[in-house]
Amino acid sequence: MKKKTESAETYYDAAAQSYNKLYSFEDLVKTNIYPANYFRLQKLINCFLKPEYKRIIEIGLGEGTPALTLSKAGKNVFGFDISTKMVKEAQKRLDKAGVPKENVICADINDPISYIQLLNDGPFDGLVAMGVLQHMEKDEYVLNNMASLLKSGGRAFIMFRNKLFSLFTFNRLTKEFILNDLLVNVKTDMKKEVEKYLDKILRIDLPPPPKQVVTTQKVLDKPVFSKFHNPFEVLEMFKKVGFKSTRLHWYHYHPAMPSLEKENSKIFKEEAIRLEHEMSSWRGMFLCSAFVVEAKKK
Repeated sequence: MKKKTESAETYYDAAAQSYNKLYSFEDLVKTNIYPANYFRLQKLINCFLKPEYKRIIEIGLGEGTPALTLSKAGKNVFGFDISTKMVKEAQKRLDKAGVPKENVICADINDPISYIQLLNDGPFDGLVAMGVLQHMEKDEYVLNNMASLLKSGGRAFIMFRNKLFSLFTFNRLTKEFILNDLLVNVKTDMKKEVEKYLDKILRIDLPPPPKQVVTTQKVLDKPVFSKFHNPFEVLEMFKKVGFKSTRLHWYHYHPAMPSLEKENSKIFKEEAIRLEHEMSSWRGMFLCSAFVVEAKKK
């Protein structure tokens, strides 16, 4: 992890006891928190409903809500997380549903030895990883480790934060994406002119640089290392690692630029929720701040 950031483990330890509330649609629509996890969970269940997906492992399983939902659907679930407090919460919740405690352990996807015991009965039919890749430094290495947990024909469901969303935010992130990604091969003099222009037309003051991270339990002193991914580059990486039949699922829609949300919070949220069922193959690429890759291992 980069210096001057809290570890993901510290962040998720702090959020462990109440993280399950982020999946409650009824409760979240009454608050300022957007029910993004709820919509993502819907897509997850639809992905693994087929009977051939019997044994499913979740990387970064958190407090266990997705695994618990899959268990209720008749799946044999396993999982691990780097947060010891998240693992304890998941074990308690899954134990009530009849899932053996040894199916859920504390481990790190960067260290295959830490989770090797979960492979005693061989690779899995399905793999879920939500909120994991955004905290990783070595994307391809981690994705390779995930692929090794799947049998041939096994299905992966892996979440990413969407870098292309920056083109719709019209703020500091837009400027960074244009200068550092789109114009990466343009000479410095030209980029300086572009930067001057962007400074005039964009909300460069937003979003403010992160100084603290507020969890449901406490305020951390430093932000957690977290990054965005370009979906085009992600699809190439999946292909390189040995996946096929890749499909993108968009979620966490925004009906307007984020800077307009505060003064129009009610209609902003209503329209965002309505757009979650927008089925075009391309609008989500720009309107959504996150996406999931569904893919099969060759």
